[in-house]
Amino acid sequence: MVVLGLLVVLFFCLDVCSGSIWLWPFGNALSPMEHQILHAIRLPKAITAILAGAGLSVAGLIMQTLFRNPLAGPYTLGVSSGASLGVALLTMCSALIALPFREGMGVGLFLPVAAVIGATLVLLLVLAVSRRVTSNVSLLIVGMMFGSIAGALVSLMQNFANPDALKLFIVWTLGSLNSVGWSDMPFLVAILLLGALMAIIVLKPLNGLLLGEDYARGLGINVPRTRLLIVLATGLLAGGVTAFCGPVAFVGVAVPHIARGLFRTSNHRITMPASALIGACLLLVCDVLCSLAVYPLPISTVSALFGAPVIIWIILKKK
Repeated sequence: MVVLGLLVVLFFCLDVCSGSIWLWPFGNALSPMEHQILHAIRLPKAITAILAGAGLSVAGLIMQTLFRNPLAGPYTLGVSSGASLGVALLTMCSALIALPFREGMGVGLFLPVAAVIGATLVLLLVLAVSRRVTSNVSLLIVGMMFGSIAGALVSLMQNFANPDALKLFIVWTLGSLNSVGWSDMPFLVAILLLGALMAIIVLKPLNGLLLGEDYARGLGINVPRTRLLIVLATGLLAGGVTAFCGPVAFVGVAVPHIARGLFRTSNHRITMPASALIGACLLLVCDVLCSLAVYPLPISTVSALFGAPVIIWIILKKK
């Protein structure tokens, strides 16, 4: 844990320094332009990478425990599709509001709000269904179907959208850490802290769920209440990150396996903080690679290059 914490600090400093202009703020006086770049762009981007990596990793961990599925992730319940639907409705179906977007104004204000509303609506639907079904497998299927319906509506809107609005939506789906400024940071932190608090509340019941729902009930765990809190925590963590950064692929699926393999345990008292630290490290490294590339790369593309091989390895190992 100490080593992981030191790695987070190391990669944070590297992320702050790296980019098209190399900055070294430690001991050297910066010019006004360099100070502006450091304060307005580099610092919020690096902090966002830590928050997003930790949030998605914890959400993926509790989803894999709830469904007892190694390939479950933070977007399993359709939260990402709901956020995409909210952004698509704003950018492609609202000519009065989307017009300023095509002129490059107001993107940072309205896109996160639309994504939060879309993700919240899908989450509320999943929560309503979770009170009527007792099987986690059924809940998993329902969440996937909600995601499919939202994806179908987005595809339908793309067919009729104008090129400017379609381009804006596609850029959002690629994911970016640059869209979070200091004015947005308190909202992102508040959402993720609330989701993390719910995940910590169900820390002990999660260990009981590792051996199945029947065993958990035998330990006196309230399974419906635990499932409700897990779904809420996942919605807040994954929905908050997606709203402000766009969809970030594979981090939430791959990192929990790295944490369990590194510490050789499934105890959530260890794997949850380990997943948060590893996820923060991974997204910081991805952001450094994006900033060092000749051409700007979307964060989701680089994270997929890290996460996809881990998923392939899991499938081959599990046979």
